[in-house]
Amino acid sequence: MKKERVFIFLFFVANSEIEVSVSARNVRRLLSFQRYLRSSRFFRGITVPNSSNILDDDYNGQAKCMLEKVGNWNFDIFLFDRLTNGNSLVSLTFHLFNLHGLIEHFQLDTMKLRRFLVMVQEDYHSQNPYHNAVHAADVTQAMHCYLKEPKLSKSLTPWDVLLSLIAAATHDLDHPGVNQPFLIKTNHYLATLYKNTSVLENHHWRSAVGLLRESGLFAHMSLENRQLMESQIGDLILATDISQQNEYLSMFRSHLDRGDLCLENANHRHFILQMALKCADICNPCRTWELSKQWSEKVTEEFFHQGKRFCKKEDGDIEKKYHLGVSPLCDRQTETIANIQIGFMTYLVEPLFGEWARFSNTRLSQTMLGHLGLNKASWKGVQREQSGSGGDVDATFEEMDSDILPQEPRLS
Repeated sequence: MKKERVFIFLFFVANSEIEVSVSARNVRRLLSFQRYLRSSRFFRGITVPNSSNILDDDYNGQAKCMLEKVGNWNFDIFLFDRLTNGNSLVSLTFHLFNLHGLIEHFQLDTMKLRRFLVMVQEDYHSQNPYHNAVHAADVTQAMHCYLKEPKLSKSLTPWDVLLSLIAAATHDLDHPGVNQPFLIKTNHYLATLYKNTSVLENHHWRSAVGLLRESGLFAHMSLENRQLMESQIGDLILATDISQQNEYLSMFRSHLDRGDLCLENANHRHFILQMALKCADICNPCRTWELSKQWSEKVTEEFFHQGKRFCKKEDGDIEKKYHLGVSPLCDRQTETIANIQIGFMTYLVEPLFGEWARFSNTRLSQTMLGHLGLNKASWKGVQREQSGSGGDVDATFEEMDSDILPQEPRLS
């Protein structure tokens, strides 16, 4: 049996058409038999009797029914993740590739596509309350909704759609669960590598490129096209850097004021896709209250985990361990979910989605703004009930500059 397993492993390595990297991370991945054995079950369709990881027909059927409504704004990604046994990102993204005709158009090997998506899903940190594969699946579903909007759907090329879905699925790849200021203050190697500039976004992008090359998904394309793809995916992911929010928003507003956006222009289309991904990344307050509230609780839990001030000694305390001051929005003793969300909506979400509605004044845009208003009112109601217990986060958001603002208080 052991010889058979070794043979299977060597077979995968020999036939995977991997573009080998000298990095230790890729070497570890190549030598991980368990990873390949686990991943292979997705792209070969192999099931194991009596395995708790295999879903019954009823769950699979419900998941398929949900995918028939994947373009609905009230799509419940949490339910879908349960129905797919924690494989929402793989299942949803593969379905969207097929739905948009990308597999046929780009002549993609479905085995390589599933393998790529499995590796992407596994490289998200499941222990992160917020920045995990479920968030990536949610952003990908939102991006699909935006791609369907009339202005975009009639203008976008298959190449544009391909870039958008890959960027959405990988935009937070290998997120460590802490923000950029933390990485900079602790002299993390990523901060040094990317010179304290868009540290997380650069890492997400480079990680995505690594998996694309390793999977060999586009090995049949010319080198020039692959390099262009990697560069443009990077442009999309880097646009999600929240510290650059005002720059992108100002550019977007100027285009709308002048009325000079022309989606026949490839550069203008690419810019709109950047704005669409930014919207998808922080769209949680624009979902129904039931979904939005869950995301709010998860992102706040992640903030508080970074900055908790009081905990058992053996549990550790991330920022205390490094003798750091607690970052804005990360202090459990002075902040509340309601205060954080109201500030987040006021200073980041409302301005962005207001401009998006100017660009694409559709039923979806009005639905998102409607949910945003209702959710903000709901959090204000919670805030009134908790009056006196939280800090003035509105003022905190106003006073933050790009060096202090957490890299992603963007519910992303």
